[in-house]
Amino acid sequence: MADCLFCSIIAGQIPAEIIARTQSSLAFKDIDPKAPVHFLVVPLEHSENLTQMSAQAAGQLISDATQAAKDLGLDPAEQGFRLVLNSGAGAGQTVFHTHVHVLGGRDFLWPPG
Repeated sequence: MADCLFCSIIAGQIPAEIIARTQSSLAFKDIDPKAPVHFLVVPLEHSENLTQMSAQAAGQLISDATQAAKDLGLDPAEQGFRLVLNSGAGAGQTVFHTHVHVLGGRDFLWPPG
């Protein structure tokens, strides 16, 4: 999608600090981190939000996000990490390309907000 920020990052038109790339996703550091470790995992194929993805694609996105978290040393048996998927403006989504926030490196409260 021509005017999508994350599609431009995937295409290499906008720089980002890349963490990992798989056949189906790209992980890169968030430019406004909310935790000591905060990165995004986006599917390579554009979808506006989670409801536009197949169950298989959504599962792969979660799998890629958890693998990237483990690769960065975020161990669920220790401090753990949080995955956040905002779907729609009312839920806080500001870039309309499905993405997972992976946050770690500190304790988190519940409910989140």
